[in-house]
Amino acid sequence: MKKIIYVIAGFLLITGSCGKKLELSNPNALTTVDYWKTKDQAFAGVTAIYNAFTLDGTYMRSFPGLTDSRGDDFTGDSPWLDLVLTGQFIIPTTSAPVQWIWRDFYLVINRANQVLQYVSQYDPSVLTADQKNRILGQAYFLRGLSYYNLATTFKIVPVITAIARNPDDYFTPTATEDVLWNQIFSDFQNAETNLPISYANVDGPDKGQKGRATKGAAAGMLGKSYLYRKDYPKAKTQFEKFFGGGPLAGVYSLMTDYRDNFKDINENNSESLFEIQFAEGFGTDFNWTFDPTTSWKQVTAISVTYGMEGAGFSDYLPTTWIYNEFKLEPTTAGKSDPRLLATIASYEPADNSTKAYGQDWIPFLTSHGVTNPTTRKYPRKYTNDGLGRAFETPESGLNYRVIRYSDILLMYAEVLNETGTTAAAYPYIQQVRARASLPDLAVVRPGMNQAQMRDQLAHERALEFAIEGQRIVDLIRWGWFSDPAKLALLKTHDVDFNTYTPGNEWLPIPQSELDVNKNLLPNPAN
Repeated sequence: MKKIIYVIAGFLLITGSCGKKLELSNPNALTTVDYWKTKDQAFAGVTAIYNAFTLDGTYMRSFPGLTDSRGDDFTGDSPWLDLVLTGQFIIPTTSAPVQWIWRDFYLVINRANQVLQYVSQYDPSVLTADQKNRILGQAYFLRGLSYYNLATTFKIVPVITAIARNPDDYFTPTATEDVLWNQIFSDFQNAETNLPISYANVDGPDKGQKGRATKGAAAGMLGKSYLYRKDYPKAKTQFEKFFGGGPLAGVYSLMTDYRDNFKDINENNSESLFEIQFAEGFGTDFNWTFDPTTSWKQVTAISVTYGMEGAGFSDYLPTTWIYNEFKLEPTTAGKSDPRLLATIASYEPADNSTKAYGQDWIPFLTSHGVTNPTTRKYPRKYTNDGLGRAFETPESGLNYRVIRYSDILLMYAEVLNETGTTAAAYPYIQQVRARASLPDLAVVRPGMNQAQMRDQLAHERALEFAIEGQRIVDLIRWGWFSDPAKLALLKTHDVDFNTYTPGNEWLPIPQSELDVNKNLLPNPAN
C-alpha cells in the first residue's frame, strides 16, 4: 500500500451536559458515550490524528512556509505580507497563518489525547495487546511531534495531556520549557516502546500500510529532541540504535539518488523515518484553512506556494547565499553538487538544467512576465518541477519528509563532536557527502578541532536539508541568534536578518489566544 488514505473519524463530538436545560441528542452524530466501542473505531480514531497533519496550519502549507522563511536559505517574495514579514522577524501577533499553526497542532494534540484516553481502556476481547500498543504508540508519537513543532516554533506553550472535562480545562496555563520538553521526551519514549519497526507483518487493518509511525521514527525524533536540548549523552544513546549492533541497524539507508527523497514516487523509502502522507485523486474541494470535510482534497499546497511564476504563487525564493554555498565545493568529477538542482531550480546550461516544469526555461518564464529569466532562482524541492507532469497542475501528492536517515547520520556526527570525539564524526558525515559525490572530508579537511567541525556541520546540514524546515531550528539550538559574530554572518547570508531583534527568532503567541486565555503567557516574540 503506497499511502495511508486518511479518513475523517467522527469522534470529536459532544462530551458535556447542559445542567437542567433541555438536552437534545442528535441521532446522526455519535457521542463519546456511544463511540470507542469497537476495534474499527479505535483504528479510525488514530487515523484521524494523521488526518490533522494535512491541514493548512500543519504540513499542508503554512507550517513549512513560515518555518523555511525564517532560515537564511529562504526568503519571502509574496504580496501576502505575512509570508514576507515572518522571514524578516517582524510578523505581527495577529497574523492568521501563525494562528493556524497554533490551532492545527493543538487539534492534533486533542485527537491524540482522545485516543490515549479511550483506547487505553479497551478490553483485550476487542483489541489484542499488540494492536492496542500500536494505536497508543502512534498517538504518543503524533502528540510528541506536535509538541516538538510547537516548542521549536513558539518556545513556550501550554501542555495539555487530557480531555477537557470542565470550563477551567480550556484555560491551560503556559508550561515551563522543562515541563514542555519532558513531555516531548516522554511521548517519544512511549512511542518507541509501543511501536513496531514495520507494519509489514502486524495483525490488524493496518497490516502492510506504509507511512504510519514506527519505532525508528520515534527513536530518531527522541534523539533529535535530546540534541535540541543539548543532552548529548542521551542523544548519543538514541542514535547508536541505528548503527553497529543496535536494534535499528540496517533498517534504514541512504537512497542512491538524493532527488528520490522529493518525488511522488519512491515515497516511504529506505531513507525515510517518517513522512506526512499526501495523495492526489481524492476529494473535490481544495480547503485552505479549515478542518477538512469528506470532500476535501488530500493534496499539499506547498507545491503551488513554492512554485515559480506560471506554475505557482512564487511566494518564496531561495537566497543567493544558499545557492552559492552549493557551488563552494565541486564533486570528485568536477561537477556541481547534485543536491543543488534537486533543491533549487536555476538556469544552468553547464549542468543540463534548461527546463522549467518540462518547458524551455527562457520562453516559459518570459511568457509569464519574468524579465530576467536566466538569473532567477526558484525552489524546486517540494514543487512539481521535474516530476514529469503538466506545469498547469498546481496540486501535489508529494509527501513531506519529516525526518530522514541522513539527519540521523549528521546528528550522530554532531553528538560525537560535542562529546569530544571529533575524529569519529568524519565517517558519518562522509556517508552523506559520498552520496553527493563530494571528496573525502578526512582528506580535504583533516584534523579539524571541535569548533571547526561545528562550522563544517553547519555547512553540511545547510546543503543536505535546505528548504526542509530544518535551518531555523538548527540556528536556534546552536545559539547563533545570541552570538554577535554568528548573527552578523547571518545578515550577510540574508538581508531579512537585518530587521531581527532579540526574541523574534520565534513566532509570536497568537494574540487571539492571549485574549481568550488569561493563563497564557506571551513569549519573547510578543
